[in-house]
Amino acid sequence: MEYATPSPAAGPAAPRTNRMAMVVVTSIFFMWGFLTCLNDILIPHLKAVFELNWVQAMLIQFTFFGAYFLMSLPAGRLVAALGYKKGIVAGLAIAGVGALAFWPAAGLHSYPLFLGALFVLATGITVLQVAANPYVALLGPERTSHSRLTLAQSMNSLGTTIAPLFGGLLILAAAPHTAAQLAAMPEAEAIAYRTAEAQSVQGPYLGLGLTLFVLAAVVMAFRLPAIRGVEDEAHDHRYPIAQVLRHRHVLYGVLAIFFYVGAEVSIGSVLVNYLSMPHIGQGLTEQQATHYVSMYWGGALVGRLVGSVLLARIDPRRLLGLFALVAMALLAATMLGSGDVAKWSVVAIGLFNSIMFPTIFALGIERLGPMTGKASSLLIMAIVGGAIIPVAMGWLADRYGLQHAFVLPLLCYAFIVFYALRGSRIRDAAAVQVAPA
Repeated sequence: MEYATPSPAAGPAAPRTNRMAMVVVTSIFFMWGFLTCLNDILIPHLKAVFELNWVQAMLIQFTFFGAYFLMSLPAGRLVAALGYKKGIVAGLAIAGVGALAFWPAAGLHSYPLFLGALFVLATGITVLQVAANPYVALLGPERTSHSRLTLAQSMNSLGTTIAPLFGGLLILAAAPHTAAQLAAMPEAEAIAYRTAEAQSVQGPYLGLGLTLFVLAAVVMAFRLPAIRGVEDEAHDHRYPIAQVLRHRHVLYGVLAIFFYVGAEVSIGSVLVNYLSMPHIGQGLTEQQATHYVSMYWGGALVGRLVGSVLLARIDPRRLLGLFALVAMALLAATMLGSGDVAKWSVVAIGLFNSIMFPTIFALGIERLGPMTGKASSLLIMAIVGGAIIPVAMGWLADRYGLQHAFVLPLLCYAFIVFYALRGSRIRDAAAVQVAPA
């Protein structure tokens, strides 16, 4: 039996309703982009406060993105039980609780408590991802799903562009002390300094927590259109994971998301420290480096806005492959260069990251009918690449130096080239065949 992708309720008011729903849902994309990118500021900040090596500092990303792996299937079941709208509200509320938990973590000066708060925050974002990504992809014709999801992801990129500036202003504002300066301080003074630095995150995350609760109330009050034929079957237990993964474009899509998110997060995580290295930033402070981190994520914003237009006209597979090849070339320049060459080549990678996640996601759920929800959960689980790849890159950085460690994201983009050109092809060009129960 063949399944076509379902569409929202038809009728004269449907296009206007869908547009308003897009406005509401894309605000969610902004918030989770903002919260995710703040990790790039937390890493150098907490690395200094708790005197961490690179592997220990990358536990921030390991904890945050590990939640995607552990909580994606439970999040899928939650969204299946609640529906997309209430699932989005639940995700916002859970993320709000995680943001508020930064207050006691900072007050107790506890790195494990920070990681716990991040896990709760990331659990809420996982629920949002499971609910909002397929909802946007299915909120209109299938032929424009890549373009629509890329447009929504551009709001995610707006959040990631603003977050480094916000974090640099409110979290990295104080003049940092070097390890040597801290070692020269009296013990009591050094402890007081580190405690004050840890507590500098309390105000920003308190404000973010309250904002998330307000946004949850707004979404609850808004009437989002239902997606007929999908919400009831989005996580149908007739289709086990093994059956979904038999479709090669889903299996390779899961791997592509794993490597893409791992590469993007690894690069963003080390940018502040990398750009403040003397032979790269040539005198940049950590706070000044946050402006370049903003440019890195801002490139993704520009690329997604342009990409939403290009993807409506160009084969998404070809465009994805081209962008991944350019990212590989820029990483090679980053590894082999210094000064402005290394600085601007690594920042420019953000522009070519732009279309990768939404395009891989849309290709991974293409023509799956009632399997769409289960495939979406698997693709969201693959975001665990953002937990594992940064830790592996941190291990390389501790042993071989930060600049040499960029070889790992380069290899990740090589797999995306394969996915774009070969791995995303659907063997049955007409539709995925789904066996009846």
